[in-house]
Amino acid sequence: MVPASPLRMVVPSLKLQDLIEEIRGAKTQAQEREVIQRECAHIRASFRDGDPLQRHRQLAKLLYVHMLGYPAHFGQMECLKLIASARFIDKRVGYLGAMLLLDERQDAHLLITNSIKNDLSQGIQAVQGLALCTLSAMGSAEMCRDLATEVERLLLGPSPYVRKKAVLTAVHMIRKVPELSDIFLPVCAKLLHEQHHGVLLGTITLITELCERSPAALKHFRKVVPQLVRIFRTLVTTGHTTEHSISGVSDPFLQVQILRLLRILGRNHEESSENMNDLLAQVATNTDTSRNSGNAVLLETVLTIMDIRSAAGLRVLAVNILGRFLLNSDRNIRYVALTSLLRLVQSDHSAVQRHRPTVVECLREPDASLSRRALELSLALVNSSNVRAMTQELQGFLEFCPLDLRADCASGILLAAERFAPTKRWHVDTILRVLTTAGAHVRDDAVANLTQLIGGAQELHAYSVRRLYSALALDISQQPLVQVAAWCIGEYGDLLLEGSCEETEPIQVEEEQVLALLEKVLQSHISLPTTRGYALTALMKLSTRLRGDNNRIRQVVSIYGSCLDVELQQRAVEYNTLFQKYDHMRAAILEKMPLVERGGPQVDEEAKERKEAAPVSTDPQPWSFCPFPQASKLLDLLDLLHGTSGDAQQPPPLDPSPEDTLIHLLDLPCAPPTLAPIPNLKVFEREGLQLNLSFVRPPGTPALLLITVTATNASEGDVTHFVCQAAVPKSFELQLQAPSGDTVPAQGGLPVTQLLQILNPNKAPLRLKLRLTYNHFGQSVQEIFEVNNLPVETWQ
Repeated sequence: MVPASPLRMVVPSLKLQDLIEEIRGAKTQAQEREVIQRECAHIRASFRDGDPLQRHRQLAKLLYVHMLGYPAHFGQMECLKLIASARFIDKRVGYLGAMLLLDERQDAHLLITNSIKNDLSQGIQAVQGLALCTLSAMGSAEMCRDLATEVERLLLGPSPYVRKKAVLTAVHMIRKVPELSDIFLPVCAKLLHEQHHGVLLGTITLITELCERSPAALKHFRKVVPQLVRIFRTLVTTGHTTEHSISGVSDPFLQVQILRLLRILGRNHEESSENMNDLLAQVATNTDTSRNSGNAVLLETVLTIMDIRSAAGLRVLAVNILGRFLLNSDRNIRYVALTSLLRLVQSDHSAVQRHRPTVVECLREPDASLSRRALELSLALVNSSNVRAMTQELQGFLEFCPLDLRADCASGILLAAERFAPTKRWHVDTILRVLTTAGAHVRDDAVANLTQLIGGAQELHAYSVRRLYSALALDISQQPLVQVAAWCIGEYGDLLLEGSCEETEPIQVEEEQVLALLEKVLQSHISLPTTRGYALTALMKLSTRLRGDNNRIRQVVSIYGSCLDVELQQRAVEYNTLFQKYDHMRAAILEKMPLVERGGPQVDEEAKERKEAAPVSTDPQPWSFCPFPQASKLLDLLDLLHGTSGDAQQPPPLDPSPEDTLIHLLDLPCAPPTLAPIPNLKVFEREGLQLNLSFVRPPGTPALLLITVTATNASEGDVTHFVCQAAVPKSFELQLQAPSGDTVPAQGGLPVTQLLQILNPNKAPLRLKLRLTYNHFGQSVQEIFEVNNLPVETWQ
């Protein structure tokens, strides 16, 4: 006889409460996984057995396992079976499982459409509520289209409980399928007379969604503005119900929702704005601000006043309310006030200016988010009348501000100084202080802007070189400061040694001290290769400005002829050659840079006026000065070769002068004619920010296209953290160069440029996709768009 095998001990299935206790009692993750795997096996076995009395209990346990993050997809079909059951306890668990386990990515969610439709047709409120909750949580666009009429019918049903859930379901349907708005327009007008709090709140939310997504709905509901004003006035004076009052404010949630709807309806509409002006003034003056609920209502009132066409006095009142918010002890309220004022500073600049001292005080907040918002608002408040005081406050903040704010603060001060500088000397002093305090955090173009500013102001050469020399002698760690100082010492070292500047304290500087300081910069381990290049060039220029012997400079230059840095080595070799072979030309080559006129909005405006005032040429041939034949003349020549008769008179031959003949002889062999210029293309414009593309195809490399992206800003606020990214199809090769900066100054300031190099060996039609990310008026913006209308000349 074969001995019987020992019976295995079968662990019975656990109840939901016991399962929760055992999972929570697991001491390790391995024990938890063991418990869950064992119980999931029991659940699968129970589903296979098909016991209808145990199905909802097993699914409830599976839903708890799903909430812990374990896979539970095998319970999706069981949800459908429970929803189709006639028992309420089964439907409740089934609908809950559908909301948790099903979404639009699974095709199984479409199978419950008929079950939801049948349950909505029943008269049982609890079942209808379950079906509506499930539809509003996971209903797809197809389900919304199929069940829209059922929801519309329930919106006018007798039960407030069902109407409230039906309104929220309608909100979900409008968000999924905006074209369903026509179905719910007539119903919303009737629901505005509703007395039930939940239904009225849901109705206001539904109307808000309709107005945001449909211009026709917006026009339709502007007629009910007086009714909304009456509802709100009743809510404020008599209250809706005491159970919905919070801290003495009658139903603040409903008030906030009505104010948001009024803001949408009154935007850019004079009549609607006029109807709500009195109400907004009443709310703004009578709302209790001692509680947070009153502050929430007051903030929505302010935002509504500023967004509609309200009276000027009402807008000043709104700004003053935000100014009171800045004095609140709650940091959240102060942050909201700063954010709101930043949005209003462009439209109501003078009203916001009254609260400038309070805004400046917020710079000293220990909270990083508050100080950042205060910094952005402070920079937006700078103008020509307060630039000295505001810059002084911002420079004081720059000295102790967190590291993550230094770059924004330094860039903002430099931009403000460039736009509103009262004098050139003040401008130079401001930039020098920023470079001294936070030189490592300034923009990339700060060095070039300062050297251009100093080079264009001859009266400041002696003053600037002495200030920079003194700053460099104290600290050589700030690399942009060292670069500007080295450039200035190289250009105007003779003025430094003369000691003739009356605007600074008299200091005696010897030649050996200047050379020793530049050698210190060259030998410092913290000096960047670019900084060493500035210092080496400064030494070379001093060889023509100092009266002493140049042997020391020759020795330093010769040492760097074997430097590991290729750029620095090349400069040293060239300077050595200049000493050895071309010493007679050294003084002429190294003479001072000529004065440079700074470009800017005013200079550009004057140039534009001069261009418009210039007489317009009436010459029908705009290419008459081109040294090469025009395209039309070449076509005429081809027509003659094909035997066609040409009636056009040929122009008389020009008598070349001897100088022109010599030039043409020296130019032989003749270079190929230059390519016709490719027209520029505007590809983006939003709120004053404009993006233009200019194109160049090098004649020697026809497959290469150089695209210069130029970002300009005509708005009142700076565009910060500007990043432009590009993508091309796989058949192209794209290389992006670093942009000139990440801040586009307001009011037509210095544009930001970036170079794109695109290699198109197959000469295929070019398609370009751009992604822009930036901050404007305190809001983060991201735009992705494709440029398909590039000129044919860019690829043919």
